[in-house]
Amino acid sequence: MPIEPVAGRYELTEEIDSGGMGMVWRGYDAVLDREVAVKVINPDVVTSVQDARNLADRFRREARITARIHHHGVPQVYDAVLTEPYDRLYLVMEYIRGTSLRAYVRPDASLPISWAAAVAAQIATVLSHAHAIPVVHRDLKPDNVLVTADGTVKVLDFGIAAILRPDVPRLTRFGVPVGTDPYMSPEQTRASQVTPQSDLYALGCLLHELLSGRRVFDGPTQELFQEQHRHARPRPLRALRPDVPEDLEKLVLELLAKKPEQRPVDAYAVYTRLLPFLPPPGSAAPRGGPELAGHPDPTRMYRRPNAPRPPDAPADAPSFTPAPGSRVTVGTRLREAIAEVGRRVDALLEEERYIQAADVLEELVDATSTTLGATHPRILALRMRRAAILFVGGDYRRSLTEFDDLTRLYEGIEGAAGTNVIGCRRQAADCRAQLGNATIALRQYRDVLDVVRATESDTSETAREIRKSIGALLGAEGEVQQAREVLTTLREDLCLLLGPGHPETQEVAEMLHHLHEP
Repeated sequence: MPIEPVAGRYELTEEIDSGGMGMVWRGYDAVLDREVAVKVINPDVVTSVQDARNLADRFRREARITARIHHHGVPQVYDAVLTEPYDRLYLVMEYIRGTSLRAYVRPDASLPISWAAAVAAQIATVLSHAHAIPVVHRDLKPDNVLVTADGTVKVLDFGIAAILRPDVPRLTRFGVPVGTDPYMSPEQTRASQVTPQSDLYALGCLLHELLSGRRVFDGPTQELFQEQHRHARPRPLRALRPDVPEDLEKLVLELLAKKPEQRPVDAYAVYTRLLPFLPPPGSAAPRGGPELAGHPDPTRMYRRPNAPRPPDAPADAPSFTPAPGSRVTVGTRLREAIAEVGRRVDALLEEERYIQAADVLEELVDATSTTLGATHPRILALRMRRAAILFVGGDYRRSLTEFDDLTRLYEGIEGAAGTNVIGCRRQAADCRAQLGNATIALRQYRDVLDVVRATESDTSETAREIRKSIGALLGAEGEVQQAREVLTTLREDLCLLLGPGHPETQEVAEMLHHLHEP
């Protein structure tokens, strides 16, 4: 470890924990006079200067998204420091004084029902805020949950899996599974798309463990992946602990459903179903089970209720103050003004400041649409670029709203088969897939594909991309046979059209290879 403070300001004072990714230290920020936690990534994660730079870039992207989770149950990420010669990365975070949830899981003693339910309810509250952005944790487990002295639950390491792994699967990409074996959803074991429902599966594993003292599935990785998570029926909680209420057992079994769409619709729904097992306001602390005297009490906040963010409430929009002179006023020469904003947006995108870039475009659209009209081609093009930037920046919810509205506007101009209509509908389907709305996304992809087949061909570039998206999403949803049929036909067409050695053909072949793995 360095003798000098990291980046000249972060002093490492005490090792807290160590694991596969590296060590966690308690530290001190000499500039802001506060305690911090510093995660030191293992040197073997970084094997070259380029690897280090890619890692730093991934961290910046993920941290900016994670920073938008405005909830006290999520420790904030403050800084990332990459040392010369690019062999170590330090993640500087809010320091939390608490006890890992792992310390309370005991097979020889049962936690009170309300204690376990209160922990799960607090985690559901955190997930409701994160999924609204949306940010998916990907690696929820007892080790990533701390209980502080006042009973507040803190969920650690949002986005760390995505930061450390460049192969985290996206919509059209199969890769290496990301997560921790006993808590990985069936779709994660297939290295398929991770959605908010994947976090709910992990929450089911965690709640089962809190109530029974045992993991829902256990064994070697191969067995967990190929059989238990994908096919085995979990043992009902009441067979392990008869005093578990039937409705709570039912909730856990639904959380552990093999298909994402069979799980509760969202984290808010999970919280609602946990309410009957939480202590009412004014009640006493839970008794029974292991000796909890002097230990944190996660039920305390429910005796002074603290409800999560409802699913219909709008996510907080990031604040942004435009630079002086950036607002276009009446009399401004629009062409020059639009060009100037375009250069500013390009500069922001170079720095990966996606949300600010989108907001700069929104300022321009608001200022010029009254002059040009809401359906002017230049206004619509600016809105299309803004929606695409929001998508790249991970703000799928706002991107979806924009693409849906643009679809309606372009249909009035071009008709249902217009090029821009098809593009917007495809992008809207991409957004829905990223938000976990797989059924609607698949229907939208297929509807758009029907139009493309009728107006272009089944092997046009647009049709090929849509077919690939359909196959990937089917695979992510566990519909392996359907995914194979779609992707096999696509590969055959690509072999005839582009040849077996073409990168596009090889990409589809790789997707099929992963689907055929047991």
